[in-house]
Amino acid sequence: MIWIYLSIAGFAAWLVLLLLPWQPWRTREVLDSVPTSAKRDLSILTILVPARNEENVIETTLAGLKAQGEGFKVVLVDDCSSDNTLKRARNMGMPGLKILKGTPTPPGWSGKLWALEQGIRHVHTPLVMLLDADIFLMPGIINALLTKMETGIDFISLMASLRMVTFWEKLLMPPFIYFFKLLYPFSLSNRPSSRVAAAAGGCILTKTKIIKHTGGFESLKNELIDDCSLAKRVKDHSYKTWMGLTHSIVSLRAYDFASIWNMVARTAFTQLDHSLAYLLLVSAAMIIMFCIPLLDLFSGSSISAYLSGITIVIMITTYIPTLSFYRLSKLRAITLPLCAILYLAMTWSSAISFWKGTGAYWKGRRYLSL
Repeated sequence: MIWIYLSIAGFAAWLVLLLLPWQPWRTREVLDSVPTSAKRDLSILTILVPARNEENVIETTLAGLKAQGEGFKVVLVDDCSSDNTLKRARNMGMPGLKILKGTPTPPGWSGKLWALEQGIRHVHTPLVMLLDADIFLMPGIINALLTKMETGIDFISLMASLRMVTFWEKLLMPPFIYFFKLLYPFSLSNRPSSRVAAAAGGCILTKTKIIKHTGGFESLKNELIDDCSLAKRVKDHSYKTWMGLTHSIVSLRAYDFASIWNMVARTAFTQLDHSLAYLLLVSAAMIIMFCIPLLDLFSGSSISAYLSGITIVIMITTYIPTLSFYRLSKLRAITLPLCAILYLAMTWSSAISFWKGTGAYWKGRRYLSL
């Protein structure tokens, strides 16, 4: 009898997710560059780039910026790199590029936010773009972002297209986007009346005055999930935010299984407010939604098997839009339960690291939950 109850619970959860009015599993919020011969004055924009040990990608990132047009400024803040990031950036000979040698991160700050705080002091244009040093912009995307902002939006963030080349990248990166959209539904985030606020720190375009009006980066200095925290502050000050997917902003960073694990474990338990109760609740929900439907197929109960079959179809239906957006085979939808269990394990790893006081390791730094 327990199998029937569990199968009903799993079916009900997926049915609710499928029928939610805001449909977080869809990929409707999209902004891409459009080919155009028209040139726009970009002198109103400064691009702020924090960089730490990015010698393998910084030239590609700056080359992508050069192709956007003319007139904008770039402030690159070296976050205590130990490689040739600065040398390779200087060798680009890029007009309007200002390179700052950052100082060591003070206590209570995360490295990236401290770099941004140092850089924002040198931004004097009406608009500022926060751009990770491993992000490549396709030609025309800045023009598309500015056009979108002219519709009355104050803060725009686009989820960069993550690298999906290796086995682990193809397996785990699409569900990373999928789960992010479930946690932060873009359609809700884009509604001024909703309390949901989402952003992806790889690329954010906003008005410079908004950064200062919302307390600057100092107000976020101890936030590990700094992008969504920034979006929340902006929205709380009654500014209009917008979040979407794109093919025109590409992450250059390569990931193996260990680096994906560390990336997720760095912030997963923080996302749950370091609450054991939330962790147990999420664990139970993930098991009921992703594991039980598969086990119920072999439970011996025809009712459970029937409900689980429908549940699996709904599960696959909600995941296919993400796979399609990134031009991956729809057959990969059958791997979602495995991916869910791996992400749950990463979340438990994040919690254990927090309880042990060791934190997570990312880009050469140990991150303790602040």
